[in-house]
Amino acid sequence: MTTPTLQQRFDEKLMVLDGAMGSLIQGYGLTEADYRHGWFEDHPSDLRGNHDLLVLTRPDVIEEIHEQYLAAGADLIETNTFSGTTIAQEDYGTQHVVYEMNRAAAACARRAADRWTEKTPAQPRYVAGAVGPTNRTLSISPDVNDPGYRAITFTELADAYHEQIRGLHDGGVDCILIETIFDTLNAKAALFALDRVREEAGAELPVIISGTITDASGRTLSGQTVEAFYISVAHAKPLCVGLNCALGAREMRTHLRDLAAVAECNVHAYPNAGLPNEMGEYDQDAAEMKDY
Repeated sequence: MTTPTLQQRFDEKLMVLDGAMGSLIQGYGLTEADYRHGWFEDHPSDLRGNHDLLVLTRPDVIEEIHEQYLAAGADLIETNTFSGTTIAQEDYGTQHVVYEMNRAAAACARRAADRWTEKTPAQPRYVAGAVGPTNRTLSISPDVNDPGYRAITFTELADAYHEQIRGLHDGGVDCILIETIFDTLNAKAALFALDRVREEAGAELPVIISGTITDASGRTLSGQTVEAFYISVAHAKPLCVGLNCALGAREMRTHLRDLAAVAECNVHAYPNAGLPNEMGEYDQDAAEMKDY
């Protein structure tokens, strides 16, 4: 039986995405040795907390988490690559393994998805290559005394995204998910890199684009409304556009409605479990979140 394309499945049903990765990883109680195993025994700095590395050092843990989400009914799972760029990995001195990391993460998710497609052929499973925003911004100066200063250039950011997306493609993802976008210019660099990979590989590689609203004003960190955000990325003809993180389901609803009113494609949401409490934790349980 031929597996339908992602577009065909989006046309047929409400698609279910997986959930948080980092909080489940924390539940395993991994040690520094787990983050070094087989790859980084002699690395000069601490690596614990760099969850993206686990696709190389403890792929069994990441694959098991993918399995849990697939067993719960997820149609689409994300690779464990939210910080999988040379820019983000500079903090740990591990930027030299970014391509290998992304390819391994994609292959890890692919194995799990393919197993479940075989188990449930009426519900094929898909892999989204997760591309995070990095810790740099192209639109805002990090120096309040120098508004014109930028810590990175568009070309540098696009090159970093190119290496990540190339690894994700080579590892076998079905689409690219550019997510948690707080600066649309960063997203444009990722889209530029995606086009390079498409051209080099001769692949279509659909894209899902997910912005994040930072507060009740309904704007991204770089100042755009959700309508302006969509118009800025509509040229990429995304398979789906939506919002993630930052706000809980109740708080996100208004902004999602505004986005859906202008979007000419599928729309998605994957909010936090409510707003964080004074301890930075989330109190909303699954039943309450489902109702919203």
